[in-house]
Amino acid sequence: MKKQMKLSLVAVSVLSTLSANAAEDLSSMFSEGKTSGQIREFSISRTYDLEAGGNYTRDANAIGGYLKYETAAYNGLSLGAAFYTTNGFGLGSNPATNKEVDPTLLGQDNDSYSILGEAFVEYKYDKTAFKAGRQKLDTPLAGSDDARMLPSLFEAYILTNKNIPDTTLLLGHVNKFAQGTFGRAYGAATYADDKALLAATSGYSYNIATDTTGEFMNMGDYAVGKSTSGVTVASATYEPNKNIKAQIWDYYAYDILNAIYGEVNLGWNCLLTDKMKPSLSAQVIKENAVGDRYAGDVNSLYAAAKFNVNVGDASVYVAYSEQSKDDSSTVSHPGSLNKATITTWGGMPAYTQGMVTRHQFMAGTKATKIAASYNFKNLGANVLASAYYAAFDMDKNSGYGIARTATEPGFDVAYKPEAIKNLELKLRGNFPDNFAESTSTTSVSWNEYRFIVNYNF
Repeated sequence: MKKQMKLSLVAVSVLSTLSANAAEDLSSMFSEGKTSGQIREFSISRTYDLEAGGNYTRDANAIGGYLKYETAAYNGLSLGAAFYTTNGFGLGSNPATNKEVDPTLLGQDNDSYSILGEAFVEYKYDKTAFKAGRQKLDTPLAGSDDARMLPSLFEAYILTNKNIPDTTLLLGHVNKFAQGTFGRAYGAATYADDKALLAATSGYSYNIATDTTGEFMNMGDYAVGKSTSGVTVASATYEPNKNIKAQIWDYYAYDILNAIYGEVNLGWNCLLTDKMKPSLSAQVIKENAVGDRYAGDVNSLYAAAKFNVNVGDASVYVAYSEQSKDDSSTVSHPGSLNKATITTWGGMPAYTQGMVTRHQFMAGTKATKIAASYNFKNLGANVLASAYYAAFDMDKNSGYGIARTATEPGFDVAYKPEAIKNLELKLRGNFPDNFAESTSTTSVSWNEYRFIVNYNF
């Protein structure tokens, strides 16, 4: 906590000093600032296919987005803030208690809400940058996960440096986390809830009994219901050319766990034809409990590989992953989480994730994914289309008490009309089968469609 206070005092001191020494230039600093933002409309419809019957459809519509302002830099110093909002419509009566209202576009009690999601000070000098305050982060194991209406956001202090050729170094500390709307997908009520297992391995908390969407919370309070000193993160990324990239990240979540993420990407030119460009990627996540072990005796390993081929405007890849196995004779939820990859603050780098099915991080899971995409721009249509199929071979000790295979096919089509610059229309679909199953409940599957309009300015 002392480190966090020192960083805050440094940021305030720098701002005060520069303002005092350059008061006559503050006017231009603000008048030359830039405004940007996005208007988003999102409609979602999911029809459940329940083996026991009682099928139903849940859907929702919302409009919102964000408005951001950043000052021009004066002697390397700039300020920024962004306002985020989501507003539901066409939800029918009693949206808070109606199970046919999809919660992932809305806030607490399925209400509309707004938030000052970003408010930061940034200072740049040569090849070094420091950013402090509320901000959007996109790192492998802590990220915005902007999959529905509003992203997840952070209160953090981030220092980056690029003095070493082809290398980016990062050192930071994260104090707070504000869950975005997608985090409402699972809403676990207790630690031993099936939804808690899904949340813990899908990028969200597994220990919150009440909805906290849109609230900046202590990192530990959000993840495990215990206040902690936050998460310190360090990384190094080496990228000498477009064919080689290597990165390693270390996240030290005080009294919870230490997570190491590593990834290597290698591309090359095909010897048979220059139209074909293959690449090979590998990733690994190693987690171990630390300090007071608030998430249990975590000791897990996830490893994956992906082979990708680009041929002109088309791309195809196949990926495979394995998660460490829990060999306990009796597995409760805490036991299955010990061998799972826990990602409670957004971020989802896994090669084998589906659009909604993220079972690849559950203990003992072996996952495979194949995907293909095609860019139609050279054929006269500014359309990028993709399709995929993911399969998750799950161990009986994954937390559900039964060995099973969950699958998910899906598609994604994005269209940017030339007549309206900065407008994007998206149609997405996912169709999981056997998403959830145990000895006490029956299989759950569904068909889901999303229509999204993004206008950036």
